[in-house]
Amino acid sequence: MPAHTGTMRAAVYHGRGDVRIETLPVPIAVEGQALVKVLRSGICGTDATEYKAGPIMFPIDAPHPKSGHQGPLIIGHEFVGEIVDLPGGPVEGLAVGDHVASGAGVACGECQRCRQGRTNLCERYVTHGLNIDGGLAEYVAVATSTLVRIPDDCALDAAGVAQPLAVGLHAARRAQVVDGDRVVLFGAGAIGTFILAGLISLADADITVVDFAGERLDRALRLGATRVVPVDDQLQDALRAIVGPTGADVVIEATGAPGQLDVALRLVRQGGTILEVGLPSKPQELDVHKLVLSEVTIATTVAHVCGDDLVPSLEILARTDLGDELVEAVFGLDEVPTQLARLAAGEIRGKVLFDPTRTA
Repeated sequence: MPAHTGTMRAAVYHGRGDVRIETLPVPIAVEGQALVKVLRSGICGTDATEYKAGPIMFPIDAPHPKSGHQGPLIIGHEFVGEIVDLPGGPVEGLAVGDHVASGAGVACGECQRCRQGRTNLCERYVTHGLNIDGGLAEYVAVATSTLVRIPDDCALDAAGVAQPLAVGLHAARRAQVVDGDRVVLFGAGAIGTFILAGLISLADADITVVDFAGERLDRALRLGATRVVPVDDQLQDALRAIVGPTGADVVIEATGAPGQLDVALRLVRQGGTILEVGLPSKPQELDVHKLVLSEVTIATTVAHVCGDDLVPSLEILARTDLGDELVEAVFGLDEVPTQLARLAAGEIRGKVLFDPTRTA
């Protein structure tokens, strides 16, 4: 039986706290897609939130307005694998047998935002694993436009975090940090670490990372932060001493903790930039007078631009120890529900990956 026929195992989301490992038909790739045998797939905070409190954005109870999908969903939007079929024929830069990383987000390429290069804001944007079936499975049929060949010198485990690193790199670009800037980054979890890596790759800046004392801050130092500051009663005084009376050029809020956007506003300099990454659980108050009178720019960021961010992310992973620093373990598919629960409970500090080819 050819590798791309028959059945496969997949992690399927049915509702809050309900992810099942099921046997399903192998998807059929059509022209414009590749059938990919998944070799590594990850989970992130979005998956954990849906597991703990969803469905919120997963289209379980109603059709997704862009994809039309409704009902149980194969999750997984961070995946890499091997191309086993290209039904539309050869594609530039891709061939059967290539190991590839997927950006997961599928853009139409025709709307105004796509023409501007902002494919993450495409009018018809859909994402594998979020609103169409994803890559926490043995196989996935995915648009070739989302695929990039993995460099030969990039380890498979490292490549498994290329998609979230692309998200961090896109965020770093949105912050528009330049050489010499004083930057304060709140949050040294997975997304904060990816943003830090992106910042370091883009500019020679003075970067202060803030989080609770422990391994996260230790990791930030190892990866190249100028300094780290633990959260304690002296935090604001410590940060003021670092950025000086004028304030920070750029403040990046990557925690989503209540009140942190206002904290960032008090710390940034006149004419500076705040990048909001974290998503608070409820609406937040903000000192609009200070925001306006200081001519502060608030930028936001979502997803990534596959054509701009995925290739450099793989290059960063190939030349650094970022993958080793972040990947805690690799499991088989049977572990997905357990690890989602751990992530939702805050018990995972880095990234866990899954190898669907494992039988146990």
